[in-house]
Amino acid sequence: MDAESIFHTGAHFHKLGLMVTQGASELGAKIDRWLVQWAANGPEARDTFIIESECPRFASGDGKGLIKQSVRGMDLFFLVDVGNYSCRYNIFGNQNCMSPDDHFQDLKRLIQAASGKARSMTVIMPLLYGSRQHRRNARESLDCAWALQELRDMGVGNVVTFDAHDPRVQNAIPITGFDNLMPNYQVLKALLKHFPDLDFSREKFMVVSPDEGAMSRNMYYSSVLGVNLGMFYKRRDYSRIVNGRNPIVAHEYLGESVEGKTIFIADDLISSGESVLDIAYSLKNRKASKIFASATYALFTNGLDTYDKAWDDNVIDGVFGTNLTYRPLELLSRRWFYEVDCSKYISYIIAAINHEVSTSALLDPHEKIRALLIKYGKI
Repeated sequence: MDAESIFHTGAHFHKLGLMVTQGASELGAKIDRWLVQWAANGPEARDTFIIESECPRFASGDGKGLIKQSVRGMDLFFLVDVGNYSCRYNIFGNQNCMSPDDHFQDLKRLIQAASGKARSMTVIMPLLYGSRQHRRNARESLDCAWALQELRDMGVGNVVTFDAHDPRVQNAIPITGFDNLMPNYQVLKALLKHFPDLDFSREKFMVVSPDEGAMSRNMYYSSVLGVNLGMFYKRRDYSRIVNGRNPIVAHEYLGESVEGKTIFIADDLISSGESVLDIAYSLKNRKASKIFASATYALFTNGLDTYDKAWDDNVIDGVFGTNLTYRPLELLSRRWFYEVDCSKYISYIIAAINHEVSTSALLDPHEKIRALLIKYGKI
């Protein structure tokens, strides 16, 4: 069943409300346009599904959540981007960039402001708060698990995220809805849109995992494309800790020859980006033809200069990143960067949950990927 059919069946009459936090306004506007388009001329037609709200700050930095219209009996969907560091607020006359902690706190403020009047509450948090602190290796905090339990205790019935750093964190809330979505179809769609002449044969194309932790997502790509899979593993220096981690000594390659092949590398996030570049240079030294990297969250915390150089040196042919978190204009203007739009995918999920329709087909896009490959003559 497509989204328009869902809206026009008339089988579900609970009002839908989209609560968009400050950092997610751009993505929220795109999602709202899809929902408005699908609901047009039906019983749920509206000019917007976005509920007016804000989280103003006092001069001392204290904040509050404010919802400006009734949400009684609604299915509320809270959209938040905890990675949007471009949002700022004043504290004692100084401007402060919002951290993931600030965004998460604003989310909780808006949930509190709903005052238990909503029929149901779903949090859509593509970049999962605390996801890089998802397991305990020493005497340390468990940020992600604790945050999920906080949301559950506040009455949130569903959490929707994308490409969680470790999806097993959902074990912290075993009887609460938790959907970990993968933008595989959207990434391949963008790849073929910009590079329609790619040869996906086993002799010309190969998927390479950047490390053992990313094997599952890269195995999926290699399976649906019918190509071979290689991988790198990170050799670390366990005698030292730098910035909270054991530093990587080298990336070691395991797999067949990459000579003359187009290589596709997929990971959940590019943080500093150093690992992907090390792998790209290593693959080039092994005579790979073209190299494409994909990251659900393209953060580039150390800037873009090294990627500019890699592109100028023909080491990197393209980096694909989603619009699920903030992307600065500097990144969007780069000729080597290609955006993957996931707004329609999220809109489908919202429509399905609101109308109590199964999301199974949305969680496994295998058939859509197959249709895409047929469309471009790849199979």
